[in-house]
Amino acid sequence: MESDIIVGLDIGTTKIAVIVGRRNELGKIEILGHGRTESIGVHRGLITNISETVQSIQRAVAEAEQRSGVTIKTVNVGIAGQHIRSIQHKGYIIRRNPEAEITEEELDNLTNSMYNLAMNPGEKIIDVIPQEYTVDGESGIKEPKGMMGHQLEANFHIITGQMTAAMNIRKCVERAGYFVENMILEPLASAESVLSEDEKEAGVVLVDIGGGTTDIAIYLDGIIRHTAVVPFGGEIITEDIKTGCAIMKKHAEDLKVKFGSTLARENRNEEVVAIPGLRGRPPKEITLRNLANIIQARMEEIIEYVYSEIKNTGLEKRLIGGIVITGGGALLKHTEQLTAFITGLDTRIGYPNEHLASNSSDEITSPMYATGVGLVMLGMQRNERSRKLTPEEPEAVDQDKKKTKKGVKKTDSQKSWNRGKGFIDWFKDFFDDGSLS
Repeated sequence: MESDIIVGLDIGTTKIAVIVGRRNELGKIEILGHGRTESIGVHRGLITNISETVQSIQRAVAEAEQRSGVTIKTVNVGIAGQHIRSIQHKGYIIRRNPEAEITEEELDNLTNSMYNLAMNPGEKIIDVIPQEYTVDGESGIKEPKGMMGHQLEANFHIITGQMTAAMNIRKCVERAGYFVENMILEPLASAESVLSEDEKEAGVVLVDIGGGTTDIAIYLDGIIRHTAVVPFGGEIITEDIKTGCAIMKKHAEDLKVKFGSTLARENRNEEVVAIPGLRGRPPKEITLRNLANIIQARMEEIIEYVYSEIKNTGLEKRLIGGIVITGGGALLKHTEQLTAFITGLDTRIGYPNEHLASNSSDEITSPMYATGVGLVMLGMQRNERSRKLTPEEPEAVDQDKKKTKKGVKKTDSQKSWNRGKGFIDWFKDFFDDGSLS
């Protein structure tokens, strides 16, 4: 069915990736097609040029449509950037009938009430994630549905971001001709595609080294505990190589991808690569050890930032699963060893292949597509949950329904199923009211 097909749109600093997928009969994610283009107009996760970003999105989507044979109308788009921050908050409700079972609707209402929290000027809540519940003083409950009690409490992990940054993403997608179904924090998407449930239970740090930023997500006892964004990524390493070796940026990027290493001692001085000189000038020779020295210095800085975030949470000694590195930066040689040396934590590279069908291409199972695959997976989960909690309606339109330019408008009871919809609902109203043109 066409409705079973989910599209993930990863708007990164160095690339824009579109992945089209659906769940097969074995429960795995089958990738129908993907598109990728250079990202122009994005800097450190923030859109800095609307028109160039729109064109890049259109090119990536067109490629994905050609490969998949699917006409794309709706996307699940990722959001990241240095403006993202997370806070912990506790909420509660007093139940009218303590002898009745706790319902899914009550859990959703409690979660949706968190979207009404007062934020700093210009800041908006992007997502609210329940961590654990307390019923009548009994804490540590992961799923209270079906229980009875007078007071229902919950700890929430609340993710906020700059309202204008989120608006610019949605504006670009809609100008490109597509509709935003969900806006999802990118480290959560990456974690979904590369982490196992055992790792989340044991305690693990997801480190997604992208082009403009490095995203962090920490899990313990199967619950998201902390998210953060480091304002450095692979692009700044390329700039360091460009400056340190006095070469053009495109040559610096090629050097990093083909010969880059994060451990200088693993390279010998006699290993030399020649870079074409500018017109009329001789080639420039660069030793791989010097190249690695430049890369190692910046990677050490990024990893130190990550380690500082881990220590600030106070969870360092409880993270049995260690660190899982993904994103394009994970492809640099010896990144795993350098991270383990600096942090003292077990480290592995995260590939988004565990949940994918066996016929998935090697390109898609690369760490650089972890976010895109995760966006498809989380979009699929929300889609399946909506079907489970909202009964399918007949095609005939009831008189009670209200039409909007986007289609049939959902009633409040229909909206309540999705705990992550509060921000998107507000977003749609904001745009539909003409507040931004």
